[in-house]
Amino acid sequence: QAAKSARTVVIAGVPDGLLHDDVMTDILVIHFQMSKNNGGDVEEVLYPTMEKGVAYVTFEDQEVVESVLKKEEHRLEDKRLSRYYPLKVTRYCEHVSAFVIYLVVLPLLG
Repeated sequence: QAAKSARTVVIAGVPDGLLHDDVMTDILVIHFQMSKNNGGDVEEVLYPTMEKGVAYVTFEDQEVVESVLKKEEHRLEDKRLSRYYPLKVTRYCEHVSAFVIYLVVLPLLG
Protein backbone atom coordinates (compact mmCIF):
# COMPACT_ATOMS: atom_id res chain seq x y z
CA GLN A 1 0.00 0.00 0.00
CA ALA A 2 1.28 3.44 -0.96
CA ALA A 3 2.36 5.86 1.75
CA LYS A 4 -0.50 7.76 3.34
CA SER A 5 0.74 11.08 1.92
CA ALA A 6 0.57 9.64 -1.62
CA ARG A 7 -3.06 8.61 -1.05
CA THR A 8 -4.16 12.00 0.32
CA VAL A 9 -5.64 15.07 -1.38
CA VAL A 10 -6.22 18.54 0.00
CA ILE A 11 -9.71 19.97 -0.36
CA ALA A 12 -10.17 23.74 -0.20
CA GLY A 13 -13.46 25.60 -0.31
CA VAL A 14 -15.30 23.44 2.24
CA PRO A 15 -18.16 25.61 3.56
CA ASP A 16 -17.20 26.55 7.09
CA GLY A 17 -19.59 26.88 10.00
CA LEU A 18 -22.75 25.87 8.13
CA LEU A 19 -23.10 22.40 9.56
CA HIS A 20 -21.69 20.41 12.46
CA ASP A 21 -18.14 19.22 11.70
CA ASP A 22 -19.08 15.52 11.74
CA VAL A 23 -21.95 16.17 9.29
CA MET A 24 -19.58 18.00 6.92
CA THR A 25 -17.09 15.14 7.23
CA ASP A 26 -19.88 12.75 6.28
CA ILE A 27 -20.81 14.85 3.23
CA LEU A 28 -17.16 14.88 2.12
CA VAL A 29 -16.88 11.09 2.48
CA ILE A 30 -20.03 10.62 0.37
CA HIS A 31 -18.80 13.06 -2.30
CA PHE A 32 -15.39 11.41 -2.67
CA GLN A 33 -16.76 7.87 -2.71
CA MET A 34 -19.13 8.56 -5.63
CA SER A 35 -18.08 7.26 -9.03
CA LYS A 36 -19.50 10.39 -10.72
CA ASN A 37 -16.82 12.34 -8.84
CA ASN A 38 -14.12 9.86 -9.95
CA GLY A 39 -13.98 8.77 -6.31
CA GLY A 40 -13.32 5.53 -4.49
CA ASP A 41 -12.99 4.03 -1.05
CA VAL A 42 -12.18 6.73 1.49
CA GLU A 43 -9.94 5.66 4.36
CA GLU A 44 -10.09 8.89 6.35
CA VAL A 45 -11.26 12.50 6.24
CA LEU A 46 -9.49 15.04 8.41
CA TYR A 47 -11.85 17.95 9.07
CA PRO A 48 -11.77 20.52 10.52
CA THR A 49 -8.08 21.37 10.14
CA MET A 50 -5.89 24.29 11.16
CA GLU A 51 -6.82 26.03 7.90
CA LYS A 52 -10.38 27.28 7.67
CA GLY A 53 -12.39 25.55 4.92
CA VAL A 54 -9.70 22.94 4.26
CA ALA A 55 -10.02 19.17 4.62
CA TYR A 56 -7.68 16.26 3.93
CA VAL A 57 -9.11 13.14 2.30
CA THR A 58 -7.11 9.91 2.30
CA PHE A 59 -8.14 7.14 -0.07
CA GLU A 60 -7.46 3.43 0.28
CA ASP A 61 -5.88 3.30 -3.19
CA GLN A 62 -3.44 5.75 -4.75
CA GLU A 63 -5.11 5.33 -8.17
CA VAL A 64 -8.21 7.09 -6.79
CA VAL A 65 -6.10 10.19 -6.07
CA GLU A 66 -5.14 10.36 -9.75
CA SER A 67 -8.73 10.02 -10.97
CA VAL A 68 -10.08 12.56 -8.44
CA LEU A 69 -7.43 15.06 -9.56
CA LYS A 70 -8.41 14.53 -13.22
CA LYS A 71 -12.01 15.63 -12.62
CA GLU A 72 -12.29 19.22 -13.83
CA GLU A 73 -14.84 20.48 -11.34
CA HIS A 74 -15.79 19.16 -7.93
CA ARG A 75 -19.11 20.49 -6.65
CA LEU A 76 -20.02 19.68 -3.08
CA GLU A 77 -23.78 19.05 -3.20
CA ASP A 78 -26.01 17.64 -0.49
CA LYS A 79 -29.61 18.15 0.58
CA ARG A 80 -28.27 19.49 3.89
CA LEU A 81 -26.51 22.34 2.03
CA SER A 82 -28.51 25.28 0.66
CA ARG A 83 -26.46 25.36 -2.56
CA TYR A 84 -23.49 23.65 -4.16
CA TYR A 85 -19.94 24.65 -3.28
CA PRO A 86 -17.04 24.43 -5.74
CA LEU A 87 -14.08 22.59 -4.26
CA LYS A 88 -10.43 22.93 -5.17
CA VAL A 89 -8.70 19.55 -5.02
CA THR A 90 -4.91 19.40 -4.95
CA ARG A 91 -2.30 16.74 -4.32
CA TYR A 92 -1.05 16.60 -0.75
CA CYS A 93 2.54 17.57 -0.12
CA GLU A 94 4.44 18.46 3.01
CA HIS A 95 4.52 22.18 2.23
CA VAL A 96 0.89 22.47 1.28
CA SER A 97 -0.37 24.70 4.09
CA ALA A 98 1.10 28.01 2.95
CA PHE A 99 0.38 27.12 -0.67
CA VAL A 100 -3.28 26.44 0.07
CA ILE A 101 -3.74 29.58 2.12
CA TYR A 102 -2.14 31.97 -0.39
CA LEU A 103 -3.33 30.47 -3.66
CA VAL A 104 -6.67 28.93 -2.75
CA VAL A 105 -8.22 30.16 0.48
CA LEU A 106 -7.45 33.90 0.22
CA PRO A 107 -8.90 34.28 -3.31
CA LEU A 108 -12.05 32.46 -2.14
CA LEU A 109 -12.43 34.93 0.71
CA GLY A 110 -12.11 37.81 -1.74
